[in-house]
Amino acid sequence: MHATRGETQAADQFPARRRWTAPAPTHGPGALAGRLAAGAVCLALVLPLAAILWRAATENPASVMGLFRLGPADLAALRFTLWQALLSALISTLLAVPVARALARRRFPGRGFVITLMGAPFLLPVIVAVLALLAVFGRGGLVNEGLTALGLPAIRIYGLHGVVLAHVFFNLPLAVRLILQGWQAIPAERFRLAAQLGLRPAGVFRLLEAPMLRATLPGTALVIFAICLSSFAVALTLGGGPAATTVELAIYQSFRFDFDLTRAAMLALIQLALVAGAALVSLRIGRPAGFGSGLDRPVTRWDADSLPLRLIDGAAIALAAAFLLVPLAVIVLNGIGGLTRLPASLWPATLNSLEVSLAATATTMALALAMALARRTWVETAGLLPLAVSGLVLGTGLFLLVLPFAAPATLALPVTVLVNTLMALPFALRILAPVAARIEAEHGRLADHLGLTGLARLRLLTLPRLRPALGFAAGLTAALAMGDLGVIALFADPQQATLPLQMHRLMGAYQMQAAQGAALVLLALSFGLFWIFDRWGRAGAEA
Repeated sequence: MHATRGETQAADQFPARRRWTAPAPTHGPGALAGRLAAGAVCLALVLPLAAILWRAATENPASVMGLFRLGPADLAALRFTLWQALLSALISTLLAVPVARALARRRFPGRGFVITLMGAPFLLPVIVAVLALLAVFGRGGLVNEGLTALGLPAIRIYGLHGVVLAHVFFNLPLAVRLILQGWQAIPAERFRLAAQLGLRPAGVFRLLEAPMLRATLPGTALVIFAICLSSFAVALTLGGGPAATTVELAIYQSFRFDFDLTRAAMLALIQLALVAGAALVSLRIGRPAGFGSGLDRPVTRWDADSLPLRLIDGAAIALAAAFLLVPLAVIVLNGIGGLTRLPASLWPATLNSLEVSLAATATTMALALAMALARRTWVETAGLLPLAVSGLVLGTGLFLLVLPFAAPATLALPVTVLVNTLMALPFALRILAPVAARIEAEHGRLADHLGLTGLARLRLLTLPRLRPALGFAAGLTAALAMGDLGVIALFADPQQATLPLQMHRLMGAYQMQAAQGAALVLLALSFGLFWIFDRWGRAGAEA
């Protein structure tokens, strides 16, 4: 097809290579802070792994040679891990595109609430969300009951398809938010000019939306791919047998059943290499689309005003909302009845979780901001490395490091804060770094001409424009730390339990109604923390 006259004029208005790119800082306090943060992160990852290797070599020096051998079970776990992560990333990212596009070009009452609410599945404790998915898609769930009533065969949620379904449930909201940020980065003036030139929707997509998607989708998909590489609770619950074992699950089996530290360390190194590779590729190919700066006006989409496009966007939002929110409704309905059965021990555990969450949020945001502003590829790669390291490996390594100096239980909460900081850092950095780079690309030259440097540049230019991303990243970190059930299980005594651990103990004691009530409390607190921080970030800005 030949381009229309309007599209040819629009192409001249949007040159892809005529923009100034801010050079990465090579010196100064900002670059130094980013490098120090990256070094601290690498040290916090290397020391626990080194402690495990040292312990394994001390107990059985000959076993260290096992680091260079992959057995059939290890190869099978590696193949399954890569395959399920690839499927999960592709499906999550592709499904997120029409949903993000619909939210970007539609304005309706409650839109901001829908955007916030759709992010809830990513904030849920994994085991709670898996139970909710089983209630909807399991053997006796709502979907299979409907299929049976229609005379159709039931679906099985266990195995590869169940693992991928759960990962899409968790990661689709994250993909929507990341892609939506890309759409919102296109200045309103570009869409206004496209309307004045008479561009059709296909032309707008080719000249404005497609370049943004080429810059945004690869990084989004690779982040989700890296997340799914370290899947544990999903594979443990929905894997359905040895054929659906991930590398993370194999690490757990090495610790829990065999106490084979050498094999666990070998698998941890493999996982580290996989995710580090995915993170490096993400940083190489994920670059700002470069549409230039605008006047921060509300976006009006004249090209999407037709009835068919409105119906398509409405259907995309409705289907995504149903897929994500029905399991949440199941959690709420089942949890209301259990609120009256909550034990008194739940409330000190809730306070511990709040303290861990807020402390982890503060440390994560400090590290992520320093590393994002450094704008160095190796610094960003170091910030994404915690995705590759098993939380169980970190916990065990820290246990071995702490044991000679203090009782691990006395440091349970500080160690939990450290591990949660490392686990949340990749998400926060991936949210902040592209926005910080775009701010410098669009406004850096003017700031340089005005002599705006140091703290003044940070206060007057960077932080105000980074505020929405800061709020989103802080809310995500707080919610993830609130619902974490990992290293605390290795360290905590009954007086230092967190809310997820207390809920897990209630489930282990078959107090299911009380556990469902605790799950509802945990859901409310996780979502509440996310909403508070995200709302702060979006205050006064276009959502």
